[in-house]
Amino acid sequence: KLSKNISNSDKLMTRATPGLFITGTNTEVGKTYIASLIIQALVRSGIRVGVYKPAASECPLENGEHLSPDAQQLWEAAGQPGSLEQVCPQRFVAPLAPHLAAQAEGRQVDAELLRTGLSYWRDNYDFVVVEGIGGLMSPVSDEDYVADLAYEFGYPLLIVASNELGCINQTLQTLITAAAFEDGLPVVGTVLNNRQALPTDDISQATNFEEITRCSFPPVLASVPYQGSLDPAINWYELGAQFANLNRPSQ
Repeated sequence: KLSKNISNSDKLMTRATPGLFITGTNTEVGKTYIASLIIQALVRSGIRVGVYKPAASECPLENGEHLSPDAQQLWEAAGQPGSLEQVCPQRFVAPLAPHLAAQAEGRQVDAELLRTGLSYWRDNYDFVVVEGIGGLMSPVSDEDYVADLAYEFGYPLLIVASNELGCINQTLQTLITAAAFEDGLPVVGTVLNNRQALPTDDISQATNFEEITRCSFPPVLASVPYQGSLDPAINWYELGAQFANLNRPSQ
């Protein structure tokens, strides 16, 4: 195992409240955009959705406050529940991994707050959507990777991949990482996100969906057109709820 977990009384936080943990095959693949579409679909079905981003970098300082565009987008998609501070309690300026961005400001990521910040959403809402930082093995504190939080929160992963050349390898590597981490991170599926309008010079866009489907399990749930929408037939609540009662032994 590549990480060293901190010890705390609420370490494995799986609860009956269902949810999804949105991760990416890399940074800048459209996690926030896809997460927002999922949140909006849940809200339209009458579900009270809590949204949580444990930490964020590249947050400009405005009027003395670090503002996270990602957290703002998630919050607005959910109908502005709670407060922006509760959506993303730890925000840093530099475009670096959070622990490095914090060091650049003479600060440190609070590893305990990464975990306890989820409690408000888990305890007060019907469903929780958590957006990670980068990919599963992106460092988020001095001792934690994103995968540590995904494991401890207990929510199944939804993998977002940018539909472009190289995404087959990146998606399969992410699935392998999920399967190998601890006793395995459950995955509901993958969403391909088209970040460029068609047509483009990248001819792999026409075949990535079929190839990833052929090579992997769980399924590729959707390929989202450029600035497009998700299939309304996908029941995101059920996908998250199937893992809601997952229990893991304490460590």
